[in-house]
Amino acid sequence: MSTRTASGGDDPLIESRDQLVAPMAAGEKPSENWRIGTEHEKLVYCTKDHHAPSYDEPCGIRAILMALTEFGWEPIEEGGKVIAMKGADGTVSLEPAGQLELSGAPLENLHDTCCETSRHLEQVKAIGQRCGVGFLGLGMWPDKTREELPIMPKGRYDIMLRHMPRVGNLGLDMMLRTCTIQVNLDYSSESDMVKKFRVGLALQPLATALFANSPFTEGKPNGYLSYRSHIWSDTDPARTGMLPFVFEDGFGYERYVDYMLDVPMYFVFRDGKYIDAAGQSFRDFLKGELPALPGELPTEGDWQDHLSTAFPEVRLKSFLEMRGADGGPWDRICALPAFWVGLLYDDTALNAAWDLVKDWSMDEREALRNAVPKLALSAPLPGGGKLADIAGQVLDIASAGLTARNRLNSSGDNETGFLVPLREIVEKGRVPAQNLLDKYHGEWGGDLSRIYEAKSF
Repeated sequence: MSTRTASGGDDPLIESRDQLVAPMAAGEKPSENWRIGTEHEKLVYCTKDHHAPSYDEPCGIRAILMALTEFGWEPIEEGGKVIAMKGADGTVSLEPAGQLELSGAPLENLHDTCCETSRHLEQVKAIGQRCGVGFLGLGMWPDKTREELPIMPKGRYDIMLRHMPRVGNLGLDMMLRTCTIQVNLDYSSESDMVKKFRVGLALQPLATALFANSPFTEGKPNGYLSYRSHIWSDTDPARTGMLPFVFEDGFGYERYVDYMLDVPMYFVFRDGKYIDAAGQSFRDFLKGELPALPGELPTEGDWQDHLSTAFPEVRLKSFLEMRGADGGPWDRICALPAFWVGLLYDDTALNAAWDLVKDWSMDEREALRNAVPKLALSAPLPGGGKLADIAGQVLDIASAGLTARNRLNSSGDNETGFLVPLREIVEKGRVPAQNLLDKYHGEWGGDLSRIYEAKSF
């Protein structure tokens, strides 16, 4: 989640609707300036007993963050507490229960993305080896109850933790127990954004299936392959989901602004503190009628904050965020941006992907999204068959898109090699969660503690 570093009180006041549209319009870039921003989270545990470390304990989350200064990272504080580290490779931040996230820098190609990921993992593993701390690549804690998990000292999390049970049954699980990989991508124009948004939403269930990696809850199989994805279906319906309006005629920046104005607020940030505005209306804020700040008008910074509080399957800010994948190991951290860059960063590939999904009805898209958490590649496909039936074709389109980009490393390799882990999943017809369940029921003999050795970075 976003890390705020300055008060919004000094930003320009919002005085026109143009300022609400501006962040999206400002994201337009010529294709030669398109970048790739990859984010990935890891579960942090103490190797001695597998407990999740608190913020302040010896070798806890604060100590891990501060140890990154050895590698040139600089601390970001909130209320006197270190909540993130900034550096050349982006930002390392703590999620609500201490999950550690790298929000990577915007990079030109996937070779750079994978090098960035490798640097980060080498750094945290070096720290972890000294501290007796490990890092687990899964979509969800396999064995922890909510009560066993610590809470990190970040103001927006206090507000969200209070608000989540009011609007859904699984929002606390989303905050405390899940991990994801996502990629942030650019667009050249409003029409380019629209097509990418539509393809991203329609094919997000395929990404969820390929990366499904959360089949356990509190030490036992939970009946899902991506329980993390299921959690989002009962988190907060006002700010999640497949966004049917994106597929309607006339969709663009203005319509997304209307959607965001209808998304209830969480907070306002003033003087280094988060003010609880959960459930209140940004439309009222624009009229100076926000109960949390009566008489005050919002700033551009307040709007930027609010844009970060919606969690649909694809999110628009000044770039598009692909949000459907479970956390996983190093090669899948590299594979997710390869999947989406291949589909969305080449016009021929983008058109081919759109041709594949454009005739699906909204009901069919919703049904596919709802089936995937349990069934993954076996989910029923619109028009008949299973999701697995188009998985190879989509990977072929992505591979062709990456080939056309022709971004080569020093050995002369293009970016298609980063799709290999996904090719293997499709060829074997087994998603990561199914392999974990095979281990659990087979050689692990129901001993889920074995997952720490098997799936740590």
